[in-house]
Amino acid sequence: MSSRPLIIAIDGPSGAGKGTVARTLAARLGYTHVDTGAMYRAVAWLAGHNGLDLADEDAVTSIADAAAFELGAEVRVDGHDITRAIRTPEMDAAAGIVASHPRVRESLVRRQREYAQQGGLVMEGRDIGTVVFPDADVKVFLDASADERARRRAHDPAHTSSEAGQIEKVATALAERDRLDSTRKTSPLAMAGDAVRIDTTGMSVDEVVEKVMQLIRDL
Repeated sequence: MSSRPLIIAIDGPSGAGKGTVARTLAARLGYTHVDTGAMYRAVAWLAGHNGLDLADEDAVTSIADAAAFELGAEVRVDGHDITRAIRTPEMDAAAGIVASHPRVRESLVRRQREYAQQGGLVMEGRDIGTVVFPDADVKVFLDASADERARRRAHDPAHTSSEAGQIEKVATALAERDRLDSTRKTSPLAMAGDAVRIDTTGMSVDEVVEKVMQLIRDL
């Protein structure tokens, strides 16, 4: 295992386990954890809070440029605690719109790269290994079956509007987010050519984390 601070990129679609795995891994390594999806959700929330049209790229980019993010157990933007507010199907859809704007992505990618200056980093998202840190020391692409992803999201208490009895509804929302992410012109959701794909279907968090830890040990 390398003795120098590493950059670990974890990508994948919604419901694949990125958040839990990334947080657990960062805690085990003593690294900084950054959820880039929360940044896009925060920008979407702030734009809506300010009454802006999410389709207005100029206005939303201005929001992204100026926003003050606090990313941890609680998520804050410009002092607003939005930890729960951004974990809804509506905000998932809104984040997809915001993330489709090239200049918004450019703005946030610049800020995401600044986190590497703090040392060891575990960053999760959809374009970390392909765009944000194409030279990351470890690149992992987490995936899971559509049914598994929908079941996890429907039962995830962090998503305040998730309804355990409506997995089909959640699956439809996830499929739409996947479509938006994978077809956008700028930084689409894709697995980096040198990433290791891990299918997390039926796996525990500890099992997935151990697989990533083995990749780190093998460096």
